[in-house]
Amino acid sequence: MCGRFTLGSSEKIKKRFNTVNNPPFLKASWNMAPNQSIAVIRKNSPNRISMMRWGFLFSRNSKAGVINIRSETTMEKPYFKNFLLHKRCIIPVDGFYEWGTLNLEGKEEKYPFYFFLKKEGLFGLAGLYNDFADNQGNPFYSCAILTCPANDLVKKIHQRMPVVLRKSDEKDWLDLKIKNLKILSGILKPYSTKEMSVSVVSRRVNNPINDGKDLIKPYKIGKKAQYFYG
Repeated sequence: MCGRFTLGSSEKIKKRFNTVNNPPFLKASWNMAPNQSIAVIRKNSPNRISMMRWGFLFSRNSKAGVINIRSETTMEKPYFKNFLLHKRCIIPVDGFYEWGTLNLEGKEEKYPFYFFLKKEGLFGLAGLYNDFADNQGNPFYSCAILTCPANDLVKKIHQRMPVVLRKSDEKDWLDLKIKNLKILSGILKPYSTKEMSVSVVSRRVNNPINDGKDLIKPYKIGKKAQYFYG
């Protein structure tokens, strides 16, 4: 599951992912939410950034989009297998949120936990996209983040996590000439626990209207609260 993420270093996408364009309207955000327009990388000889709606639409008449797709489903169902083979993409992020229960003031409450990579700022999540012409004939793109079983760190909070791409797999993921399901399945694995870190952060993240770097500032909690997490 992945319902929110951050992209505070949007200006670094071009260098990190070797893209040839950076949309002038691409803004940093520490609280990207479903249905918003997000930056997505496709390999279109060469890599390019496209702005897509976060929420995979099955047709132009769809009323609601799917923000996450189970990676296992892409192997099992022919409909999604088609997108796995032909419409793969990378969603650049600095980190993502999951919600877990803590007891800070005598009662259990949900708090956001911010997951990020220890040695990397910007990294990529595996995604799929769909594109079609809207009612006016203009191209419209929508996307979803692929999920996999959680690693030992994320598992403390949620049973699933977004597929965090290893740098060594990014090229193959964007290369649509690669259609070997065994290779693709090997990419859609949980990221290494030892290379990730997590912080409890402010519940201001709960409201997508709130934004700003202060949202990922670690929340000061006592040992009792840490026990509930661990």
